[in-house]
Amino acid sequence: MELDHLAVAGETLEGAAAHVEAALGLPMQPGGAHPKFGTHNRLMGLGEGLYLEAIAIDPDAPVPDCPRWFDLDRLSGPPHLRNWIVRVDDLDVALSRHGDAGAPLDLARGDLRWRMAVPGDGRLPFDNLFPALIEWQAGGHPADRLPDSGARLARLVVTHPEAAALRTALSGLNDPRVVFEPGAPALRAEIATPHGPRVLQ
Repeated sequence: MELDHLAVAGETLEGAAAHVEAALGLPMQPGGAHPKFGTHNRLMGLGEGLYLEAIAIDPDAPVPDCPRWFDLDRLSGPPHLRNWIVRVDDLDVALSRHGDAGAPLDLARGDLRWRMAVPGDGRLPFDNLFPALIEWQAGGHPADRLPDSGARLARLVVTHPEAAALRTALSGLNDPRVVFEPGAPALRAEIATPHGPRVLQ
C-alpha cells in the first residue's frame, strides 16, 4: 500500500480548485471528466509519485445510476480535503483484507485505466476517512504527466475517534508522512511549498 493522491471536494470544481490555490499559493492544472460518476477534476503534482486532486460534480454530466464516489452526493458546505487514496498492486487481494472498502470497478479517463474500490453507498468506512483503494493499469500514472509544482507533502494527519483502530486496519501502509490522531473526523495536509509551509484542510 502506498499513498497515491489526496482529494479536495467542493460543490463546484471552481470552488474546490480555488480552495487549493488559496491554501498553497500554486495553480492547479486541467484534469478531465469521470463519466461513470458524473464528476470532473483539476490536478497538481506533489512529486514522488503523488498528486492532489480538486473534484466536484459536473453539472453538465448526466446523473449517474449509482451513488457518486467520495460521498459527493452528500457534500455540502465549503470545499475541504475530503479523501485520501492509497495505491495497491492487486486490488482483489487488498479487498480480501478490506472488504468494506467497496466493490472493484474498472474506470477510465482518456488513456488512463484503473480499478478502484467504491462502496455501494459512496461512503467509505471510518466516516469516509478510510482511504479509497486504487490499482493503476494502462496509461501510466497522472503524477508522471504533471509539471512539478515545487510542493511536497510533509504530513497527512488523519484524525478520528477510532484512530488506533484505523491505524491497525492500515498496517500495510508504511509511510511516515501519514499520522493518525484521536479526535473529530478530519484530514489535514501539511505541505512544503516554494512559499514556505502551508496547511490544506
